[in-house]
Amino acid sequence: MFKNYLKIALRNLLKHKTFSVISIAGVALGLACFLLLSLYVKDELSYDRHHENADRIYRLSRTFLSKDGTASLRLGHAAPPFGPLVAQDFPEVEEVVRLLETGALVQYGEKIFNEENMFAAENNLFKVFTFHVEQGNPQNALENPFSIMFSRPMAEKYFGKENPVGKIIRLDNQLDYTVTGVFKPLPAQSSFHPDFLVSFSTLNDDRVYGAEGLRTNFGNNSFSTFLLLPKGYDPQKLVKAFPVFQNRRIEAKASTYSVLDLMKLTDIHLHSHLDSEIEANGDIQYVYLFSAIAIFILIIACINYMNLATARSATRAKEVGMRKVIGAVRAQLVRQFLSESILMVVVSMLFAMIIVVLCLPYLNNFTQKTLTAKALLDPLFLSILACITLFTGVIAGSYPAFFMTSFQPVSVLKGKIASALKNGNLRQVLVVAQFSIAVVLIICTAVVYNQMRYVQNYKLGYSKDQIVLLRAAGDSATNYESIRQQLKENSNILEVGRSSRIPSGRLLDSWEAYVMKGDSMAPADISIKSLSVDEDFISTYQIKMAAGRNFSREFTTDKTSGFILNETAVKLLGWKNPHDAIGSRFGYGEIRGQIVGVTKDYHFESLHQKVAPIVMFSQPGNMRWMSVHISGNNIKSAIGHMESVWRRQFPDVPFAYEFLDQRFGKLYAREQTQQLLFGIFAGIAIFISCMGLLGLSMFMAELRIKEIGVRKVLGASVTSLVIMLSNDFLKLVLIAIVIASPIAWYAMTNWLKDFAYHTQVNWWVFALAGVISIGIALLTISFQSIKAALMNPVKSLKSE
Repeated sequence: MFKNYLKIALRNLLKHKTFSVISIAGVALGLACFLLLSLYVKDELSYDRHHENADRIYRLSRTFLSKDGTASLRLGHAAPPFGPLVAQDFPEVEEVVRLLETGALVQYGEKIFNEENMFAAENNLFKVFTFHVEQGNPQNALENPFSIMFSRPMAEKYFGKENPVGKIIRLDNQLDYTVTGVFKPLPAQSSFHPDFLVSFSTLNDDRVYGAEGLRTNFGNNSFSTFLLLPKGYDPQKLVKAFPVFQNRRIEAKASTYSVLDLMKLTDIHLHSHLDSEIEANGDIQYVYLFSAIAIFILIIACINYMNLATARSATRAKEVGMRKVIGAVRAQLVRQFLSESILMVVVSMLFAMIIVVLCLPYLNNFTQKTLTAKALLDPLFLSILACITLFTGVIAGSYPAFFMTSFQPVSVLKGKIASALKNGNLRQVLVVAQFSIAVVLIICTAVVYNQMRYVQNYKLGYSKDQIVLLRAAGDSATNYESIRQQLKENSNILEVGRSSRIPSGRLLDSWEAYVMKGDSMAPADISIKSLSVDEDFISTYQIKMAAGRNFSREFTTDKTSGFILNETAVKLLGWKNPHDAIGSRFGYGEIRGQIVGVTKDYHFESLHQKVAPIVMFSQPGNMRWMSVHISGNNIKSAIGHMESVWRRQFPDVPFAYEFLDQRFGKLYAREQTQQLLFGIFAGIAIFISCMGLLGLSMFMAELRIKEIGVRKVLGASVTSLVIMLSNDFLKLVLIAIVIASPIAWYAMTNWLKDFAYHTQVNWWVFALAGVISIGIALLTISFQSIKAALMNPVKSLKSE
């Protein structure tokens, strides 16, 4: 019986080639999109699950509170003393491991490179995290000071085919380290990716960090601290005990200004959005979003098939009637039509797999992932694919199967099914559903595009164009004036400034601020972010002054006791206007002095954050960045001159630079990717929907072929016939626009709230989506409508 079903199914697919191609292409596209987005979602959900103890590893985080109790700074890192103290005070914790992310100039023989992904790690790292150590002993590889492990790619980079274990390398032209092992790189689905692991005991050396700082420095929150908890242990027991722990170990009432918390390792990538993270994380909202898009596009493809199969049933009505007359029961007919549907989905799935393989490189390029088609061959994924194929086949074919077999043989043979098909209410509902989804995606694409334009054109309050960034190296702090003068010898270099941080980064440094209250200095009620800058930083970035002056080399006190605030800080500190603050006494941390200037507000961080209150002062030892403002006339000459100066000053340090505008663009890379994917999938949704419209318009024209012939004989024009055939479909598209608009408005209004500064969901976005939808639908329908209207009426009236 199954063989017979298969033969009939193949025969029908080949007999109705146009409908078959439209159906298979639509479902194949829908399945391909579903599979691509499923691979993306699967990848996002798999982060950090490669660790054997993943479900028991928790990260310690620290949040600093303002005086009103609100969070002013949320860090995914903690101070170095917390690790050992937690291990001492909470014996139920199995392991506590600390990591310190750093970077260094790595030298072996003639090879010398600036490296970033370097971590100082405690010796019990491998008891907590799962690393595949290829060479060396994981039990003691990080035990002794000045030990270092290389990832396999880094070992090959520096040592080639040599055995690296036992080799001596030098870091920052200062200290020698012994290579004690080689490890396999962590997979892409990891919250951190070390290229080098340095023994944590090295930090005890005063030349590196200092043992005293590791024991007592609660102010340097740069250490990632992970806890391995027992199986079944409730982490909230620790969280509830942390306030008492802080008050006992730091100082009384320490828990009133900072809060400790725990987050499960496997939750970090999608659920952690703190002010400091080891690496940029994903977002669970995007997982939900892309999952929804995948399901919606698959639904659109299924609707297409259901509509086309139901419509095509008119040509098979007599077949159904005759089968029933000669004894076929309804269950047999249902199985026949479901088998045809499943066969069609199987064929579509094969084409979908080909599309996935071809499109994966482009998806990887968009998302910066390393997805591979091998994931499709995973037994679990293959089982899911089989279930999806069966489910899609049954869902797509269920309505046509049950609809076509529900008619009585007499009704079918008398042709009453045609009128029922012509007035198919469910088919109209499905068309509206299709286009509603497509219109929502079009509106979302337009809103994201508009927000990205808004971000790119927003006045930041400083110049980000033609700014070249250099990391300070060696003795650049003491040698800086000489470097600056040499750089400015080239006429294409306009200005050079230094700072502790650069625009586009996060402002994480914050000390206690003090203002005059009565006759004495008292702590301010607000948290102010700090930025250490030199006399040229403001002019390099062309930041405008609101009052007072910039730092100047003519005033020696500027370097020791001068402060510049931004307008936001001045306002929050209680001054009515910037001029009132000039000359006022001010304190920050241990420094006391006076305010010499106030800048206009500028957006140091991304537009996701509001302008923070900022205080600028001089702290030369902390200025790690040089910003070079160059003219656009001869960029190549300017870069070449910078490189020659660099090589004279730092012959052992590779010259590396970055443009600020490129760095700024990375702040919104996720949104740019979202915009592109929205556009692509909106286009696919529209394309699939239009394929369905084309098939339906062909079917409706076929059903009304005699009516069209009679109307033409009676004098109807081609235009009136086209309007008549198009009206029904255009009404459905208009209804879809009305339904989709409030849904899209609600979704995108919530999305825009993620930006502190954003545009609005304008009316023209809905108008544009409507025009696009109607225009595409009209083009699709009119093609078949005009063809039907131009047909010879004599031929139409002769047809049976």
